[in-house]
Amino acid sequence: MDNIQENGVHKLYKKLGETPRESILRYKTANPDLRGLSMTYVGRLDPMAEGLLLVLSGEAISEKEKYLNLPKIYEFEILWEFETDTADILGLVKGDDISIFPTESDVEKNLKNFSGKFEQLYPAYSSQPVDGPSPDGGRTSKPLIQWSREGRIGEIKIPAHEVEIFSAEYISRRFETGGDLLKTIQSGINLVLGDFRQEKILKEWQNALMLNFDRQYAIDKIKINVSGGFYVRQLVSDLAKSLGAKACVFHILRTEIGEYKIEEK
Repeated sequence: MDNIQENGVHKLYKKLGETPRESILRYKTANPDLRGLSMTYVGRLDPMAEGLLLVLSGEAISEKEKYLNLPKIYEFEILWEFETDTADILGLVKGDDISIFPTESDVEKNLKNFSGKFEQLYPAYSSQPVDGPSPDGGRTSKPLIQWSREGRIGEIKIPAHEVEIFSAEYISRRFETGGDLLKTIQSGINLVLGDFRQEKILKEWQNALMLNFDRQYAIDKIKINVSGGFYVRQLVSDLAKSLGAKACVFHILRTEIGEYKIEEK
């Protein structure tokens, strides 16, 4: 799907398991004439998310803020009964006890409560910089993900920012066995390079599912149109809490950013 727009906006398909930087590197490798070109992406996608990634070059880079603020459309899946510290499957499972999951009608009804503008916390595992105490008694600024990895997230106040859901649609529910879930999770995490705690995460998922290979787990699919800066992972976490349940993101696909739409992989 990767192609170049004349105005310096490049539409890339970020593959499952990639970071945005890895997507850009792959794109440059496939297009040798672009290797020396400065590029920056707008609107990060996590390793376990895929879909449309806008990359700017040339004069378009100076307009980065404009592209960051464009509305976005996501199709995502919620896996019920499991919580992780990252709010998606690339995270450490919080406990392994079996919990109930909400009905489809309850999910659809509560989803409507998040429509319009509201204050959304940044996820604990995100790149948002936050000030906090330093070992020398002063103050230091680090991304939230670094505070989390150091086990010091409790020492800071997680900030919130205003976001908006323009529309939200509950699409469907399906079920997968614990055995099939584990295969999907292993396959996705094995695509991820770099240090994302993969070995420890996979071990925890194995422990959580090994005694429940035949159990059926609910997975809901939802489509949302949201403002720039919106975090699907945080929405899923907040939605689950509003329902008194556990959940994490199973899959995210970004299909549109403003006027730019996804094409074929």
